[in-house]
Formats: sequence, structure tokens, C-alpha cells
Amino acid sequence: MSNLRDQRSKKKFDEGCCGLFFLKYALCTFNIIFWLSGAAILAVGIWTVLARHHYVSLLATSIYPVTTYILIVTGGIAVIMGFIGCYGAIWENRCCLMTYAFFLVLIFLMEAITGVLAYTYQAAIEQELQRSLNKTMMESYQFDMAITNATDDLQQWHKCCGTGSFEDWRYSKWLRSVPTNNTAPDSCCKSTSTGCAVRNHPSNIYYDGCLTKLARYLKGHIIIIGAVGLGMCFVQVFGIIFACCLARRIKEWNEYRYQQPTYM
Repeated sequence: MSNLRDQRSKKKFDEGCCGLFFLKYALCTFNIIFWLSGAAILAVGIWTVLARHHYVSLLATSIYPVTTYILIVTGGIAVIMGFIGCYGAIWENRCCLMTYAFFLVLIFLMEAITGVLAYTYQAAIEQELQRSLNKTMMESYQFDMAITNATDDLQQWHKCCGTGSFEDWRYSKWLRSVPTNNTAPDSCCKSTSTGCAVRNHPSNIYYDGCLTKLARYLKGHIIIIGAVGLGMCFVQVFGIIFACCLARRIKEWNEYRYQQPTYM
């Protein structure tokens, strides 16, 4: 009798758009989207580290890597929380739902910070590079392997040389330390080979500087990071609302059930 009475009473709590049934499946549907979004964020963050992170050594501030690592952390938390949210919704576990809602708020704040940092940084990145890139390349090339590798990769892949032009290298610490007649590092050459940048073959050197190209390259990527972070903030608002409403509805149902007299 008690079970039958509970089933009939629960129908009242299942009715309408704020009913248990609707909220459970709305949250489960949201979690599928949220889990996929979290996996995508994690993938973007890892891809950034693997494919683009070597340019960090050329930057004066740590804002770029910080936004990337925040993105990876939030993506990982989102993937885990997606499972917890589904479990809490299906089994009507209020503790899981409140934990899930708490972490959604935490992720929301982290992604908002990521988005704001990204958009603030992309507006200032060219000025930062103008202040620091030339000094970094001209003083540390060949004396710091991280900067050397990043500079060589930058010049080869972006088909540029120096910061403003290939002539920047004539004032470099590197040029004063090598016993060759190179005008610039070999990575400035259109056709790369040892000693390809000697003065006898200046036409083989990229003339354009790297500052503008690196700034444009990083700006485009930072805008993606910012868009992902801020875009996910709006999505998570729905998850927070669904989780809190469902937890409240479960609490109301439990209170109603335990207040009812027990019939034998």
C-alpha cells in the first residue's frame, strides 16, 4: 500500500515543466551536450600546448600559457562532472546534484576569467611583442635553446626573418659570436641548408619581419580560446538552473514522502 501511495503521490511531482520527470531528462540531455563540449575544450587546450606552445618562450608575459592551462583544467573537470550530473539526475541523488552545481559555478568562473584574459591579451599582444620580441631574439638566440628553436620555427613556418626585417640580425649577439659571413640565421632562408644565409646570396632570405606575423597568428588563436571560454559560460547557466531546480524538487518530494503516515 505504501509503495502504491508513493507512486501515485509522485505523479504530482512529475507534472509540468518543473516536474521531476522533465528536469531529470532535461539535465541528462544538457549533460550530453556539456560532456561533448568539455571534451572539445580539453582537446583545444591540449592541441594548443602540443602545436603552439613553443612560442611561449618568445613572450614577455605568461598570460597566453595561463589561459591555455585554465582551458585544459576546465575541460577535464567538465568531462568528469558530466558523468556525475547524469548519475545524480537518473538516481535522484541530491548530494551529487549539489556537487555538480557547485563545480558548474566553478567552471563558469574559470571560463569567464579565461575569456576576459584572452580578449584583453589579444588587444595588447602586438604592443607586448614590440617591446620584447626584438630584445629576446637578438640577445638570446643561440644562447637559449628554447628561444633558438622557437625563433627558427617561427622564421621557417611564417616565412619571415628578424622582428622588423632581416637586417635586425646585424645587431644581434648571435652574429657577433659566429665566425661566418651569414647575414641572418639559416632558418631565414627560403631554401634551407647550412650556410644558406651568407651575404653572397641575399635573395634567398625572407625580407619580411616576424613581429606582425606572430602577433596575427597568436591573436587568431587567442580569440578562439576566448570565444570557447565565454561561449561555454552561457551554456552552463542552463545546467546550473536545471541542477538546482531538480535538487530542490527532490528535496520537496522527500519531505512530502516522509511526512505522510505509514499504512500497513
